[in-house]
Amino acid sequence: MKQGQMETPCYVIHKAVLDQQVALLKKALDDNWSNYIVGYSFKTNGLPWVLMQMKTAGFYAEVVSEDEYNLARYMGFSHVIYNGPVKSRESFLDALTRGHMVNLDAEQELDWLEESDLRDVQVGLRVNFDLEAICRGETSSGEEGGRFGFSYETGALHRAAKRLEEMGVKLSGLHLHVSSRTRSIKIYRALARMAVRLKQEYGWNLSYIDIGGGYFGGMENKPEFPAYMEAVREELSAGYTPEETTLVVEPGTSLITPPVEYLTAVVDCKDTYAGRFVVTNGSRSDIDPLHGKSSYFHKVGYALADPHGSYRIQETALGAWEEQAGPAADREIQSRQVICGHTCMENDRLFVMEGEPALRPGDVIAYRKVGGYTMCLTPLFIRYFPPVYVEEAGQLTCVREKWSTEEYVRKSHFRDAF
Repeated sequence: MKQGQMETPCYVIHKAVLDQQVALLKKALDDNWSNYIVGYSFKTNGLPWVLMQMKTAGFYAEVVSEDEYNLARYMGFSHVIYNGPVKSRESFLDALTRGHMVNLDAEQELDWLEESDLRDVQVGLRVNFDLEAICRGETSSGEEGGRFGFSYETGALHRAAKRLEEMGVKLSGLHLHVSSRTRSIKIYRALARMAVRLKQEYGWNLSYIDIGGGYFGGMENKPEFPAYMEAVREELSAGYTPEETTLVVEPGTSLITPPVEYLTAVVDCKDTYAGRFVVTNGSRSDIDPLHGKSSYFHKVGYALADPHGSYRIQETALGAWEEQAGPAADREIQSRQVICGHTCMENDRLFVMEGEPALRPGDVIAYRKVGGYTMCLTPLFIRYFPPVYVEEAGQLTCVREKWSTEEYVRKSHFRDAF
């Protein structure tokens, strides 16, 4: 890891905030269901530094592809939770052979298992059920329904369990994760109640219930881990006990979103017939890859960076940030400023400032709570991947260098093509 100056645009991970989220989750689980496993969602943010922090915390790797599975092994995770509908046959069987937790999601996985000579293994089944009917307007798929897992309503879930029984393979657990729009407590109560219902209906003796992820974390006026885990305990206790059944949770955004900032610098300000546009060296794509959000947590620092083109911030900048992020008294007030990104796309616009001091080249804009589904979805569009720094006790350490041309062309074959 390198220490030194911080170049914008960049991500900054505040380690103390990450540690706080990890501790809050562990305490919530200790207080409500002492027998638990935490699987960190690789897809949410697979930065190697982040993965090592989760491994050090004692968390499992939660992966959904062969590439993520191989990454977990490369990073030295002893325990893996393998989910998702597109596992490869080789990695699927390897995970079972190594005793990892594997939740079946597709018929082809049952076929692979039947064709193999693996019988002394345990697997879980992902449950597909109509959560929208219980939590109207709250699921991500809505009335169209979700596509993951084996359907309870059509009998596919029961048939999958019967196939496992006929093979002599033990059904060890259920995976009930469902993506939601609201991330409400009601969602998790419904998932836990479904786990109880399935046990009562089918008499399955299960060693774990995987409730999935998708929780809020570090957001004002939103539920935190203690409220979620208390609700799960209240519902799950109707059919299970911590002594007999392990509770599995798979957080991603709730852990890694709160500690991450994205820092950008103003590079140009221009007035047109339509108003004032402020161009920054960051991009909306780096904090909102799907361009689906309408607002962002942000703060402005005036003249905090070198205005002559280097756009670098000293290691001590984060310590001074809170002191210097206030309004600039010597600047004229602008009625409207449209903050834009560096790309050549007109929709690369982030927010509008109204009635605020005029921004100038060298000013810094930071976007907070952007650690989830950003670094992993950042496109290689116009600029390569930005650097990532970790802030700990006011000191900055580079944990991923900015990509250069060498990284971009690596493993490409083109010199002998002409």
